[in-house]
Amino acid sequence: MPNPTDEPPADPPPDADAAVVEGDSPPSERVPLERDRIVDAALDLVEQLGPGNLTMRRLGHALGVEAMSLYRYVPGKEELLDSVVDRLIETMYADDDVLSTPRDGWQDFLQRMAHGVRRVAIAHPKSFPLVASRPPEAPWLRPPLRSLDWVESFVGGLRSEGFSREGTASAYRAFTSFLLGSLLLEVAARGADVGPLDVVEDTTAESSLADYPGVDDLRHLLAQDRAADEFELALEDLLDRIARIKVDTQDAEES
Repeated sequence: MPNPTDEPPADPPPDADAAVVEGDSPPSERVPLERDRIVDAALDLVEQLGPGNLTMRRLGHALGVEAMSLYRYVPGKEELLDSVVDRLIETMYADDDVLSTPRDGWQDFLQRMAHGVRRVAIAHPKSFPLVASRPPEAPWLRPPLRSLDWVESFVGGLRSEGFSREGTASAYRAFTSFLLGSLLLEVAARGADVGPLDVVEDTTAESSLADYPGVDDLRHLLAQDRAADEFELALEDLLDRIARIKVDTQDAEES
């Protein structure tokens, strides 16, 4: 059976070159385009087909233009994928629950930020792994807080709450490691392609577990989706760890 993602959908756009020869206007003049519209369409395609199946030809088809019309706005697929990541990060700015500065303490500030990133991952599970794989704005930035604007908010927020320089850096490393690991596992369970973390469909027959009574006994419990609860509990543990980091680094600076 052919893979539905191998070819674009039926009824591709007409041959633009032939149309021009016959006296029609060039495709770039025929269909209004702008970069935001192209990036939004690319994000939609990644969510439908996965990043590996995003091509300029498919994107052009989705927008009703020839692929050549897109290069005026995006030089190629690599920059397009970077733009998709930027769009994902930008969605946090539109999240009213995420704060750019602490309002009710640093724990509330980080709770809101963590859940904001998780909402981005849940809304765009197939695109979210790009946050980890695409080059960040600076080589020392860690995904998923890979935007200089958001890292500045993180750093400024914790410093305003009394964190030392070393404590802030340690909290940043712990926070980003927790978010990335937790959310990559969650989007993998939602069908995202995350390489070695890919979730393989369970095709194991019940009878094959006869030699593993412990696993067989807990199979249904192990298969439960507790991602939301596990995320919340792990986040609380992380905040407790960051609180200890704050105290320890303050004591070190004062001694």
